Amino acid sequence: MSYILAIDQGTTSTRAILFDGTMVAVAQNQSEFPQHFPQSGWVEHDPQDLWDTTLSTCRAAIAQAEITPAQIAAIGITNQRETVVVWDKATGDPIHNAIVWQDRRTADHCHILRDAGHEPMITARTGLLIDPYFSSTKLSWILDHVDGARDRAVQGELLFGTVDCFLIWKLTGGAVHATDATNAARTMLYDIHKGRWSQTICDLLDIPMQMLPEVKDCAADFGQTKADIFGQSIPICGVAGDQQAATVGQACFEPGMMKSTYGTGCFALLNTGHTPVVSQNRLLTTIAYQLDGKPTYALEGSIFVAGAVVQWLRDGLQIIANAAEAQTLAEQADPHQDVVIVPAFVGLGAPYWDADCRGATFGLTRNTGPAELAKAALESVGYQTRDLLEAMSSDWKVTGIQPTLRVDGGMCASDWTMQFLSDIIGAPVDRPTIRETTALGVAWLAGMYAGVYPDQAGFAAGWARETQFVPGMDVALRQTKYARWQKAVTATLSV
Repeated sequence: MSYILAIDQGTTSTRAILFDGTMVAVAQNQSEFPQHFPQSGWVEHDPQDLWDTTLSTCRAAIAQAEITPAQIAAIGITNQRETVVVWDKATGDPIHNAIVWQDRRTADHCHILRDAGHEPMITARTGLLIDPYFSSTKLSWILDHVDGARDRAVQGELLFGTVDCFLIWKLTGGAVHATDATNAARTMLYDIHKGRWSQTICDLLDIPMQMLPEVKDCAADFGQTKADIFGQSIPICGVAGDQQAATVGQACFEPGMMKSTYGTGCFALLNTGHTPVVSQNRLLTTIAYQLDGKPTYALEGSIFVAGAVVQWLRDGLQIIANAAEAQTLAEQADPHQDVVIVPAFVGLGAPYWDADCRGATFGLTRNTGPAELAKAALESVGYQTRDLLEAMSSDWKVTGIQPTLRVDGGMCASDWTMQFLSDIIGAPVDRPTIRETTALGVAWLAGMYAGVYPDQAGFAAGWARETQFVPGMDVALRQTKYARWQKAVTATLSV
């Protein structure tokens, strides 16, 4: 039997999952790694940690499954998006820590670019807004702040990549410097319409184009691993950024289909087919996946704080010991209290895109306690998702958004949170049988390319629902609660 090895390199941990020939996960291993916060608003990873945990988890999963590398038909890689690594082309050594997607150090640079009137041009080419979230200004920062970096980049001595690209380079022993279209589309350097790096934007940010990787389809030949890494060379055949991989894993292949992933942040993608849709509501136009040289586009809304609000309850307020306790507390909350938490810990993402505002809590009374705060924290995820859905519905009216939202990610395990989500958006929410949709998506890409897994239609036919949450909240109450949320956000933005 042939197996597919999926590498899921995330923001706080790296996982390796082995799928068998029927796309069933048969072994997995996960390893957390340190987060580095050099200054307020700065977030970094040591690239060596990303590489070391990739190696250790892959080797552990293979050992757990008791198979040989010869039985692995292909590797798929999915990754935290927008995170930037710059390394020495000759040695493979990073010249600086990876700057993580959450990092806000380039906010001033982004303000300068916007004030100079560059955002319309950048949005027209990349589908993105100017924001520290994306890779380009992080890359520019490294070139500006590491001694000699820009000169070395001009001389062709340095390479840039998102995490997938760095791992491919390491796995192939420096033989392949490539990324896929979905990761390229998140750098704010890639023209998603012409399918190539933008010389205009690179010139604007003074980024030498020879640093940039080759861009391939999501299912393609990304080279072979060095034989000494796993004991035998294994082809790398599938790559996609984590949110796009989840879109594939949820089989959202038809225009109008939508998925929402609840991890550290929340990311909702709406398939718009082969036509890129320009948002009037500050959503992002991006590539959902690219197969056979043809991109399928999506509208994306990014919420910076979803699961992170539960981490705040645990680590910041210390009112819970683990994530599951948040639901238990929420169920005990006083229904007559209307506490609202706007979790703008690192600003607000779509559709507001305010990097400077910070979190706030409204409606506190003398009787407010841990239960009410937990309830408000979980509800904030539902409210933010409705913000995205409202914006998407306004932007895309071709055939309409399909009424059911497919969900995945760690927070979707909470029945209470998913029921509130269904209640507040007024639509069914489907939780799939296989919740590891990110790893599954990239495993399918690799397996399909390697001839192990079925084609798109066959994969979509195999998608299965575990639970459907149906709205039960009174319409008037739904609107009252959402209006209260909107008022709280407005007050937060104005501070």
